[in-house]
Amino acid sequence: MNKLKIYGLIFCGLCLQPNVAVGWGFKAHKQLNYAAVFTLPPELFKFYKPHLNYITEKAVNADKRRYAFADEACRHFLDTDHYEKKAPIDTIPYSWNNAVLKYSEDTLLAYGIVTWHLQRIQLQLTKAMVEKNLYLILKLSADLGHYAADLHVPLHSTENYNGQLTAQEGIHSLWESRLYELYESDYDFFTGRASYLPSVSETIWERFTQSFAALDSVLYFEKIATQKFPNKYIIQSKGRSNVKGYNEKFCAYYHTLLNGMVERRARASVNLIGSLWYTAWVDAGQPNLSDLKEEPIQKEEADENWIQSLFLKSKILGRKEE
Repeated sequence: MNKLKIYGLIFCGLCLQPNVAVGWGFKAHKQLNYAAVFTLPPELFKFYKPHLNYITEKAVNADKRRYAFADEACRHFLDTDHYEKKAPIDTIPYSWNNAVLKYSEDTLLAYGIVTWHLQRIQLQLTKAMVEKNLYLILKLSADLGHYAADLHVPLHSTENYNGQLTAQEGIHSLWESRLYELYESDYDFFTGRASYLPSVSETIWERFTQSFAALDSVLYFEKIATQKFPNKYIIQSKGRSNVKGYNEKFCAYYHTLLNGMVERRARASVNLIGSLWYTAWVDAGQPNLSDLKEEPIQKEEADENWIQSLFLKSKILGRKEE
């Protein structure tokens, strides 16, 4: 399938989503999950391809749950600078149990658990593949893609997650949503074939360390861009209301200063998502999943409808990132 066809399929379904500033933004999360399916080897691709629409659409479920459950927010970030001041991350235990012993569970939940939660979802996906539970395989695959993508956002690694501590309020949605939406049509999402990960934990922490290491540049270059374009804001119409956004000249300059960072983190997300799916399948014994048949699960469907209604009508619970 050529690049233009993939983009066309993506854009048909993604352009009219509600505007929220969590994770990579809805459009990005869907596109990253979509692209990850095409990294899979043929024997696994033939399972995921018929479920491509589900994997794409449900990529945003984890963010929607933030409107229903207060304990969902901490699964998307880890305030690394609460524990360490600069990269590399070398004092936080990779193991959840060791981290609890060192810091306490309450502390970990307060400052974020994305790295450990992603490992947990990976184990759950492997188990679902062993059991050939189609519903769980698809649900967990979509969720895993979401958390793996969040892992690659530098502003998910800091207490200064929205620039609120450095007079840079709004930088969260600027970096991961506004820039992405303006320039993603120029990005190359073809990252090569997914690979087996001998140590899922080490890979997750390596990718998150890269995000933390990039944080200084994200903040510093925004200040440089603001100095050049002090009138960086515009008023945009969103539905029935007007909201403050960033003008395109400011965004273009900031994007240039970042020198491809957003695209690199997006590409790394795609690669990791596909590799985690593939690793779960290999660790499950490479079961034949192609003959699984989906059965309606009324309770889960009712839960999703309830969460969707809260998403449309309620406010996000926990940390806001606009």
